Amino acid sequence: MKVLIVEDEPFAQQELRRLLSTTSHKMEVLACLDSVEDTVEWLSSHPSPDLMFLDIQLSDGLSFDIFRQQKVMCPVIFTTAFDEYSIQAFKVNSIDYLLKPIKMNDLEDALNKFEAIRKQYQGNTAPSIDFSRLEQLLNPQKEYKQRFIARLGDQIKHIAVEDVAWFYAEDNVVFLITRSNSRYIIDYTIDQISSLVDPNIFARLNRGVIAGIHAIGKVSRYFNGRLLVELNPASPEPVYVSRAKAQTFIDWLDR
Repeated sequence: MKVLIVEDEPFAQQELRRLLSTTSHKMEVLACLDSVEDTVEWLSSHPSPDLMFLDIQLSDGLSFDIFRQQKVMCPVIFTTAFDEYSIQAFKVNSIDYLLKPIKMNDLEDALNKFEAIRKQYQGNTAPSIDFSRLEQLLNPQKEYKQRFIARLGDQIKHIAVEDVAWFYAEDNVVFLITRSNSRYIIDYTIDQISSLVDPNIFARLNRGVIAGIHAIGKVSRYFNGRLLVELNPASPEPVYVSRAKAQTFIDWLDR
Protein backbone atom coordinates (compact mmCIF):
# COMPACT_ATOMS: atom_id res chain seq x y z
CA MET A 1 0.00 0.00 0.00
CA LYS A 2 1.65 3.22 -1.17
CA VAL A 3 0.78 6.19 1.05
CA LEU A 4 1.51 9.91 1.05
CA ILE A 5 1.78 11.81 4.35
CA VAL A 6 1.00 15.53 4.38
CA GLU A 7 1.75 16.94 7.82
CA ASP A 8 3.52 20.15 8.84
CA GLU A 9 4.67 19.04 12.30
CA PRO A 10 7.92 17.00 12.12
CA PHE A 11 7.13 15.01 15.28
CA ALA A 12 3.65 14.14 14.01
CA GLN A 13 5.19 13.02 10.70
CA GLN A 14 7.62 10.73 12.51
CA GLU A 15 4.95 9.32 14.81
CA LEU A 16 2.60 8.50 11.94
CA ARG A 17 5.43 6.79 10.06
CA ARG A 18 6.21 4.76 13.17
CA LEU A 19 2.57 3.72 13.60
CA LEU A 20 2.29 2.74 9.95
CA SER A 21 5.41 0.59 10.24
CA THR A 22 3.82 -1.40 13.08
CA THR A 23 0.33 -1.83 11.63
CA SER A 24 -0.87 -5.17 10.29
CA HIS A 25 -1.04 -3.63 6.79
CA LYS A 26 2.00 -3.51 4.52
CA MET A 27 2.78 0.15 3.90
CA GLU A 28 5.26 2.13 1.80
CA VAL A 29 5.51 5.85 2.56
CA LEU A 30 6.23 7.60 -0.73
CA ALA A 31 6.88 11.05 0.73
CA CYS A 32 6.24 13.35 3.69
CA LEU A 33 5.18 16.87 2.72
CA ASP A 34 4.32 19.88 4.87
CA SER A 35 2.49 22.44 2.72
CA VAL A 36 -0.32 22.93 0.21
CA GLU A 37 2.14 24.16 -2.40
CA ASP A 38 4.52 21.20 -2.11
CA THR A 39 1.64 18.71 -2.14
CA VAL A 40 0.09 20.17 -5.28
CA GLU A 41 3.46 20.05 -7.03
CA TRP A 42 4.11 16.47 -5.87
CA LEU A 43 0.69 15.21 -6.99
CA SER A 44 1.07 16.87 -10.38
CA SER A 45 4.39 15.14 -11.04
CA HIS A 46 3.95 11.66 -9.48
CA PRO A 47 1.54 8.76 -9.92
CA SER A 48 -1.37 8.81 -7.48
CA PRO A 49 -0.73 7.08 -4.14
CA ASP A 50 -3.12 4.43 -2.86
CA LEU A 51 -3.97 6.52 0.19
CA MET A 52 -3.20 9.99 1.57
CA PHE A 53 -2.97 11.04 5.22
CA LEU A 54 -3.74 14.74 5.22
CA ASP A 55 -3.41 17.21 8.08
CA ILE A 56 -6.12 19.85 7.89
CA GLN A 57 -4.05 22.91 8.81
CA LEU A 58 -0.73 23.10 6.95
CA SER A 59 2.11 25.59 7.01
CA ASP A 60 0.61 27.66 4.17
CA GLY A 61 -3.15 27.22 4.67
CA LEU A 62 -5.95 24.68 4.88
CA SER A 63 -5.37 21.40 3.09
CA PHE A 64 -8.72 21.78 1.28
CA ASP A 65 -6.88 24.13 -1.11
CA ILE A 66 -5.04 21.07 -2.47
CA PHE A 67 -8.32 19.71 -3.86
CA ARG A 68 -9.15 23.07 -5.45
CA GLN A 69 -5.83 23.13 -7.29
CA GLN A 70 -5.23 19.47 -8.08
CA LYS A 71 -7.48 16.50 -8.78
CA VAL A 72 -6.84 13.93 -6.05
CA MET A 73 -7.40 10.39 -7.31
CA CYS A 74 -7.18 8.48 -4.02
CA PRO A 75 -9.03 8.15 -0.71
CA VAL A 76 -8.02 10.57 2.04
CA ILE A 77 -7.75 10.18 5.80
CA PHE A 78 -7.78 13.60 7.45
CA THR A 79 -5.81 14.16 10.64
CA THR A 80 -6.18 17.04 13.09
CA ALA A 81 -5.47 17.97 16.69
CA PHE A 82 -8.77 19.79 17.16
CA ASP A 83 -11.43 17.58 18.71
CA GLU A 84 -14.26 20.10 18.35
CA TYR A 85 -14.59 19.25 14.67
CA SER A 86 -17.42 16.88 13.82
CA ILE A 87 -16.03 13.42 13.06
CA GLN A 88 -19.08 12.38 11.07
CA ALA A 89 -18.71 15.36 8.73
CA PHE A 90 -15.37 13.95 7.54
CA LYS A 91 -16.61 10.42 7.04
CA VAL A 92 -18.19 11.10 3.68
CA ASN A 93 -17.41 9.59 0.30
CA SER A 94 -14.94 7.11 1.79
CA ILE A 95 -13.04 9.84 3.64
CA ASP A 96 -12.08 9.13 7.24
CA TYR A 97 -10.85 11.25 10.13
CA LEU A 98 -8.24 10.66 12.85
CA LEU A 99 -7.77 12.79 15.94
CA LYS A 100 -4.18 13.53 16.94
CA PRO A 101 -2.37 12.09 18.79
CA ILE A 102 -3.35 9.13 16.63
CA LYS A 103 -4.10 5.87 18.44
CA MET A 104 -3.15 2.54 16.91
CA ASN A 105 -6.69 1.13 17.21
CA ASP A 106 -8.14 4.14 15.38
CA LEU A 107 -5.48 3.85 12.67
CA GLU A 108 -6.20 0.13 12.20
CA ASP A 109 -9.93 0.85 11.91
CA ALA A 110 -9.29 3.54 9.29
CA LEU A 111 -6.99 1.27 7.29
CA ASN A 112 -9.50 -1.58 7.44
CA LYS A 113 -12.14 0.80 6.11
CA PHE A 114 -9.77 1.84 3.34
CA GLU A 115 -9.16 -1.79 2.36
CA ALA A 116 -12.92 -2.34 2.24
CA ILE A 117 -13.47 0.50 -0.25
CA ARG A 118 -10.14 0.27 -2.10
CA LYS A 119 -11.61 -1.44 -5.15
CA GLN A 120 -13.85 1.58 -5.74
CA TYR A 121 -10.75 3.62 -6.61
CA GLN A 122 -9.29 2.53 -9.92
CA GLY A 123 -7.63 5.79 -10.91
CA ASN A 124 -10.74 7.33 -12.42
CA THR A 125 -12.76 8.43 -9.40
CA ALA A 126 -11.82 11.33 -7.16
CA PRO A 127 -13.20 11.96 -3.66
CA SER A 128 -16.08 14.41 -3.53
CA ILE A 129 -15.74 16.77 -0.60
CA ASP A 130 -18.25 19.31 0.71
CA PHE A 131 -15.72 22.08 1.38
CA SER A 132 -18.32 24.59 2.54
CA ARG A 133 -19.57 22.20 5.25
CA LEU A 134 -16.07 21.35 6.43
CA GLU A 135 -14.92 24.97 6.53
CA GLN A 136 -18.00 25.96 8.52
CA LEU A 137 -16.96 23.35 11.09
CA LEU A 138 -13.37 24.59 11.07
CA ASN A 139 -14.27 28.25 11.51
CA PRO A 140 -17.74 28.55 13.05
CA GLN A 141 -18.65 32.27 13.12
CA LYS A 142 -14.97 33.11 13.37
CA GLU A 143 -14.07 36.59 14.51
CA TYR A 144 -10.93 37.93 12.87
CA LYS A 145 -8.34 40.15 14.47
CA GLN A 146 -9.17 43.86 14.59
CA ARG A 147 -5.85 45.29 15.84
CA PHE A 148 -2.16 44.40 16.12
CA ILE A 149 0.22 45.54 18.86
CA ALA A 150 3.71 46.80 18.05
CA ARG A 151 6.42 47.82 20.51
CA LEU A 152 8.61 50.87 19.93
CA GLY A 153 11.14 50.87 22.75
CA ASP A 154 9.09 51.39 25.90
CA GLN A 155 6.02 52.42 23.92
CA ILE A 156 3.16 50.18 22.83
CA LYS A 157 1.33 51.08 19.65
CA HIS A 158 -1.85 49.55 18.27
CA ILE A 159 -2.50 49.38 14.53
CA ALA A 160 -6.00 48.78 13.20
CA VAL A 161 -6.25 45.99 10.66
CA GLU A 162 -7.77 48.35 8.09
CA ASP A 163 -4.52 50.37 8.27
CA VAL A 164 -2.37 47.30 7.45
CA ALA A 165 -1.10 46.97 3.89
CA TRP A 166 0.93 43.78 4.14
CA PHE A 167 3.07 41.56 6.36
CA TYR A 168 6.39 39.91 5.61
CA ALA A 169 8.87 37.63 7.36
CA GLU A 170 12.61 38.15 7.26
CA ASP A 171 15.22 36.27 9.32
CA ASN A 172 12.60 34.92 11.74
CA VAL A 173 11.19 38.41 12.32
CA VAL A 174 7.74 39.44 11.08
CA PHE A 175 7.08 43.01 9.99
CA LEU A 176 3.78 44.84 9.56
CA ILE A 177 3.70 47.49 6.82
CA THR A 178 0.96 50.12 7.11
CA ARG A 179 -0.82 51.80 4.24
CA SER A 180 1.19 54.95 5.05
CA ASN A 181 4.41 52.90 4.69
CA SER A 182 5.37 52.67 8.35
CA ARG A 183 7.08 49.45 9.42
CA TYR A 184 6.64 47.68 12.75
CA ILE A 185 7.88 44.42 14.25
CA ILE A 186 5.06 42.24 15.63
CA ASP A 187 5.13 39.14 17.83
CA TYR A 188 3.40 36.74 15.47
CA THR A 189 4.58 34.24 12.89
CA ILE A 190 3.34 34.41 9.31
CA ASP A 191 1.45 31.15 9.89
CA GLN A 192 -0.33 32.67 12.90
CA ILE A 193 -1.23 35.83 11.00
CA SER A 194 -2.66 33.75 8.16
CA SER A 195 -5.28 32.32 10.54
CA LEU A 196 -5.96 35.62 12.36
CA VAL A 197 -6.88 37.90 9.44
CA ASP A 198 -9.98 37.77 7.24
CA PRO A 199 -9.18 35.62 4.17
CA ASN A 200 -11.57 37.73 2.09
CA ILE A 201 -9.34 40.76 2.73
CA PHE A 202 -5.86 39.23 3.09
CA ALA A 203 -4.14 36.59 0.96
CA ARG A 204 -0.93 34.68 1.54
CA LEU A 205 1.13 35.29 -1.58
CA ASN A 206 3.99 32.96 -0.62
CA ARG A 207 5.68 31.53 2.46
CA GLY A 208 6.81 34.96 3.65
CA VAL A 209 4.23 37.53 2.51
CA ILE A 210 0.57 38.19 3.36
CA ALA A 211 -1.05 41.18 1.64
CA GLY A 212 -4.37 43.00 1.88
CA ILE A 213 -6.48 43.46 -1.23
CA HIS A 214 -5.98 47.23 -1.07
CA ALA A 215 -2.19 46.70 -1.21
CA ILE A 216 -2.27 44.67 -4.43
CA GLY A 217 -1.08 46.72 -7.40
CA LYS A 218 -0.18 45.39 -10.83
CA VAL A 219 -0.15 41.61 -11.25
CA SER A 220 1.88 40.20 -14.14
CA ARG A 221 2.47 36.75 -15.59
CA TYR A 222 6.04 35.67 -14.95
CA PHE A 223 8.46 32.88 -15.84
CA ASN A 224 7.36 29.25 -15.30
CA GLY A 225 3.72 30.06 -14.52
CA ARG A 226 4.44 32.32 -11.58
CA LEU A 227 2.87 35.73 -10.94
CA LEU A 228 4.78 38.91 -10.14
CA VAL A 229 2.83 41.11 -7.73
CA GLU A 230 3.54 44.81 -7.17
CA LEU A 231 2.56 45.95 -3.68
CA ASN A 232 1.53 49.39 -2.45
CA PRO A 233 3.51 50.52 -0.50
CA ALA A 234 6.23 48.93 -2.59
CA SER A 235 8.20 45.96 -1.27
CA PRO A 236 12.02 46.08 -1.24
CA GLU A 237 12.21 42.74 -3.08
CA PRO A 238 10.03 41.31 -5.89
CA VAL A 239 7.04 39.33 -4.63
CA TYR A 240 6.11 36.19 -6.53
CA VAL A 241 3.13 33.83 -6.35
CA SER A 242 4.09 30.26 -7.26
CA ARG A 243 2.61 28.43 -10.21
CA ALA A 244 0.81 26.10 -7.81
CA LYS A 245 -0.94 28.98 -6.04
CA ALA A 246 -1.43 31.29 -9.03
CA GLN A 247 -5.01 30.25 -9.86
CA THR A 248 -6.08 30.35 -6.21
CA PHE A 249 -4.71 33.89 -5.98
CA ILE A 250 -6.50 34.95 -9.18
CA ASP A 251 -9.74 33.46 -7.83
CA TRP A 252 -9.24 35.44 -4.62
CA LEU A 253 -8.81 38.65 -6.65
CA ASP A 254 -12.03 37.88 -8.49
CA ARG A 255 -14.24 37.46 -5.40
